[in-house]
Amino acid sequence: MSQKHYHFIGIGGIGISAIARYYKQLWFTVSGSTDSDSELIQNLQKEGMDIFIGHRAENIPPNTNRIIYTKAVLGTANTFEEGYRNNIEMLTWFERNIPLISYPDALAEMVNAKKCIAITGSHGKSTTTAMTGIMLAGSTVGNSVLVGTQVPGLGNSNLYIEQSEYFTIEACEYKRAFLAYHPYITVITNIDLDHLDYYRDLADYISAFQSLINQTSEYVVYDMDNLNAQKLDFSKTRAKPIRMNHTGWYDVDGKFSLFPDIELQVPGNHLLFDAKLAFVVGKILGIDGEYIVKKLESYTGCWRRSEIIRTTSAGNILMSDYGHHPTEIRLTLEAIAEKYSDKKLFVVFQPHQHSRTKELLSGFMTAFDSADMLIIPDIYFSRDSDEDVQYMTMDRLINSLNAYYPFIRNGKGMKNTLEYIKKYDKENPSSSIILLLGAGDIDTLRDEIL
Repeated sequence: MSQKHYHFIGIGGIGISAIARYYKQLWFTVSGSTDSDSELIQNLQKEGMDIFIGHRAENIPPNTNRIIYTKAVLGTANTFEEGYRNNIEMLTWFERNIPLISYPDALAEMVNAKKCIAITGSHGKSTTTAMTGIMLAGSTVGNSVLVGTQVPGLGNSNLYIEQSEYFTIEACEYKRAFLAYHPYITVITNIDLDHLDYYRDLADYISAFQSLINQTSEYVVYDMDNLNAQKLDFSKTRAKPIRMNHTGWYDVDGKFSLFPDIELQVPGNHLLFDAKLAFVVGKILGIDGEYIVKKLESYTGCWRRSEIIRTTSAGNILMSDYGHHPTEIRLTLEAIAEKYSDKKLFVVFQPHQHSRTKELLSGFMTAFDSADMLIIPDIYFSRDSDEDVQYMTMDRLINSLNAYYPFIRNGKGMKNTLEYIKKYDKENPSSSIILLLGAGDIDTLRDEIL
């Protein structure tokens, strides 16, 4: 029997790359395509995957048994039928009639046969998934993990596999992708309106989370102080609600327990709250509390989650963070400013999508209160309509935020922004945190700031 070959369209995505690693571990041959090179792509190539930069029909080998794609390649389309024509490799799938499946559905095949622990929410998903994975890995119950970041505590990878009936995943709400999963436990970190390029309004957004808890079999852990999470209806669900806040949690019998002290190595009350979400999952599964605390306190952070890259030659600390929603930006900057109270906070922020920037603009007006300087190189284009691009220009964004943050600067592109950073670094030695912030390609500057 010949070795199966799977091809991944958009393999540069952090989630779909974990699926590729999973099948590579099963001794499948793996190929893929992506828009641009990155450290992640180089690592996948070192692991034996044949990856092409750019999308072409000839990228798909003749012996391909299956294609797995990320929904990002569908562009601005809200349906598969509208979107697959946007990508030449998707058109090739149609012409050659190769079995095709989306990333969420491929992940569902892996986890729905297990007791899936789905970590979802508007923000905090990756950190909570990583903490839960570290807590459960090697424990009495064991665990496999797929997460949207690279975790030092899990072999510096986005995938960790061990023999266990449990599988913890980061479950994305965009386009209701998480409805492919049928969790044993669902953890909702928070519900803050997002993805208005797809969801009609807040009620539509909350309805997606409602649908997920409706198909959860056992437990739903959520923040009872989150106003939007309070709107979830458990009256007709099989799952048992486990309510919690920063102080403690209520079990299924209504008994309230206080959280023990957890001394994390990473700063921020929002990250401590993520740890408490993970703690509740551990208690649900019957793990000893002292063991849980010890494992959570071993957590040292993740790639692009308040990540310290290096100290520059001028003595400033260079950091990187994936944050792109106003709430998570505000919490992240507050935590960094509190930990490094003796330093200035120089933020280089790249908004993600013209449409998201337009819809969340009022939130950005209060997101940077902890910053001392703010430079915006550009707005990262992804799935944006021409109308959104024409409306939410850099000039409109800068002018809107200037009234709240008079220190804001238009970086006028990545190249010019890099020179601005280097100049600041040289002229302000040993004084600052330089933070690369955003979900686009802002992190590519990390290797240019020495």
